[in-house]
Amino acid sequence: MTPSMLASLSSSEKLELVQLLEERQRRKKQNLLASYKPYGKQREFHEAGKGYRERLFMAGNQLGKTLAGAAEAGMHLTGKYPDWWDGRRFDGPIIMAAGSESYELTRDGVQRLLIGPPMNEEDWGCGYIPKADIVATTRRSGVSGALDSVTVRHVSGGVSTLLFKAYDQGRGKWQANTVNYVWFDEEPPEDVYFEGITRTNATRGSIAVTFTPLKGMSTVVARFLMPGEDPGAAYRTVTTMTIDDAEHYTPEQRKQIIDSYPAHEREARTKGVPSLGSGRIFPVSEESIRVDPFDIPKHWVQIGGLDFGWDHPFGAVGCAWDRDADVFYVTKVYREREATPIIHAAALKPWGAWLPWSWPHDGLQHDKGSGEQLAQQYKAQGLSMLPERATFDDGTNGVEAGLSDMLQRMQTGRFKVFSTCGEWFEEFRLYHRKDGKVVKERDDVISASRYALMMKRFAKVKADAAAWKFSERKVI
Repeated sequence: MTPSMLASLSSSEKLELVQLLEERQRRKKQNLLASYKPYGKQREFHEAGKGYRERLFMAGNQLGKTLAGAAEAGMHLTGKYPDWWDGRRFDGPIIMAAGSESYELTRDGVQRLLIGPPMNEEDWGCGYIPKADIVATTRRSGVSGALDSVTVRHVSGGVSTLLFKAYDQGRGKWQANTVNYVWFDEEPPEDVYFEGITRTNATRGSIAVTFTPLKGMSTVVARFLMPGEDPGAAYRTVTTMTIDDAEHYTPEQRKQIIDSYPAHEREARTKGVPSLGSGRIFPVSEESIRVDPFDIPKHWVQIGGLDFGWDHPFGAVGCAWDRDADVFYVTKVYREREATPIIHAAALKPWGAWLPWSWPHDGLQHDKGSGEQLAQQYKAQGLSMLPERATFDDGTNGVEAGLSDMLQRMQTGRFKVFSTCGEWFEEFRLYHRKDGKVVKERDDVISASRYALMMKRFAKVKADAAAWKFSERKVI
């Protein structure tokens, strides 16, 4: 309404307009769920619920992880799923357990977002459970403003039950109920987490975890990030959200927030990266090695690196080497699990038939079915495989020597990675040692990069397509 239109209204009409605006604001305030619009990473977390029983949403502070957890909890409890929803759906009323480290923190976090300000009962219903759907509440004794349970009206006509819990009371407080859904906000102790899983066994329910990983590579974090040979890993997934994914911050605000944290907590609090401390293999900042993509100069040489895998992913990188400045660049990555050489080769051949590929010692292993070496299988699929496995100039191939070379280059500005190589940075953030030994998990494209760096002496200038075809005919 324009100022002139407003001025033309009578006093009674203005009063009616104010009342209508206040009523609209009240309804919006008491139905936050209807206006929830997730960011890309929040939506990715929601959608993963359709295919995975256990989900971890790992993010920095104040980026929206708990808000996403609350919005999804409100949907499951009420059965009110938006049109865009592509996550798991419960057909009827559910029993949900939700909690945090203590009842005070549960009240101030989970309860506040689901119900409303804990110390102002008049505003209960201003969270992600619409006020009209709150049937009843029961209070928790001994903790001011804290609730013990909430009964929620479900669209099917029945009612759901929400139970508030706390970790500091131990696993015993999580044992009494069989539930359909568990939401852990902030990282739970191992025994509490496994008790939560147990509570959902009979219902084939779901577990959602939302936290900032300030405890480092704990058992719960490692369950998602370093599963090893655990067959249950197929039912778990993790979504990581960094401050760059939080659309409510401007670039200037992001920089100010990042600079406000001490260096040892910066990556955990802004990128959701577990604090690995002295266990990190590459203790350098991500910003110091990240560069925006650019066209590779024609005179630079290039090489690819492969890391074979089946249960753990197959990894590949494309790299460029500026020999004049002695700077090595990772420019593109590929990572896929449980696929054959035919599939991997088909994905990599568009990078260039001329591109030489370095590969590790397990490429000499023979396939049990065909009896053919792994490296030969990729050569047969059209990749220009180097004739020998990856080694240094002196013929050695030590892992520690390769990692040392990579680290020294990072520290001196001679190892860079294109910002588009998301999988590479995922591994970089988590690459660490345990008891002094390199943890050989989620290191597929990192390892491929090491092999490429070791064999950079065989890197080639990108061939002109016509010249390459001519040379192929000449060889034949």
